[in-house]
Amino acid sequence: TTVPPGVGFAWNLSGYLLTPFLQKAGAEVRAKMRKRVMDELTTTFASHYTAEISLAEALDLDTLHAYNAKATGTKYLINPSK
Repeated sequence: TTVPPGVGFAWNLSGYLLTPFLQKAGAEVRAKMRKRVMDELTTTFASHYTAEISLAEALDLDTLHAYNAKATGTKYLINPSK
């Protein structure tokens, strides 16, 4: 598939980007979406991480190999304030 250069940033091969959608959605839709996320933050939108690592830890070669692995069920949170 060839994507013409005039398409711009609003589309990619996987579909629309969130930012242009939110700009067009209007305040009421954005408020409903925000409320849903807040209401379901510990259920539907909960995230579980294999590990929380600092920026310095992210540069460690062993840690880098671990979080770069494309493994099912593993997800790392890089916390810049840690």
